[in-house]
Amino acid sequence: MGPLLNASKTIDAINAKVGKFTTWLILATTLISAGNAIVRKSFDMSSNALLEVQWYLFAAVFMLGAGYGLLKNTHVRIDFISSKLSHRTRNWIDALGFIFVLTPFCLISIYLSWPMFTQALMSGEMSQNAGGLIRWPVFAIIPVGFILLMLQGFSETIKRFAFLNGHGPDVLNSEDAKSDDQKKLEELEAQTARMLAGEK
Repeated sequence: MGPLLNASKTIDAINAKVGKFTTWLILATTLISAGNAIVRKSFDMSSNALLEVQWYLFAAVFMLGAGYGLLKNTHVRIDFISSKLSHRTRNWIDALGFIFVLTPFCLISIYLSWPMFTQALMSGEMSQNAGGLIRWPVFAIIPVGFILLMLQGFSETIKRFAFLNGHGPDVLNSEDAKSDDQKKLEELEAQTARMLAGEK
């Protein structure tokens, strides 16, 4: 299990760095979008290239940040149900979901998006908008994003099986892994329990 856990740590580190990089892309997207709006309203001017840059950056944030979202457990989860399950059951559900749902979905998406990227790269495809940008960089983001997401799914699967076999902590039960909704739910449950205890 040791080599697999080392691989998991490496994948986590990669997606953590990519995720932190995407936070700067959010800032860049915001500044470019605000600049476009100000120039358009103040000077009645616009640039298709700058408009497309903000679309490209938004796509990069969404696609490249998906693996980081999985690392930080910020993906959608039905906390009301999952919080009622045992720790082992939650980890089994996650592991099976990563293997039988996430991985095939990522492989299919990579398979379908890769030809789009290579075709755009080889042809030098440009945007049809006047002054638009070359297309292959934004097409490249799609398979790269799914590769990062699939790798993170592999890392999370390792961590789930490590816990199930007694070789690692329950990452789903750590404070860092809990979503805001789950923390609020636990807080409400604790308050309710204190109120009921006070009534008795």
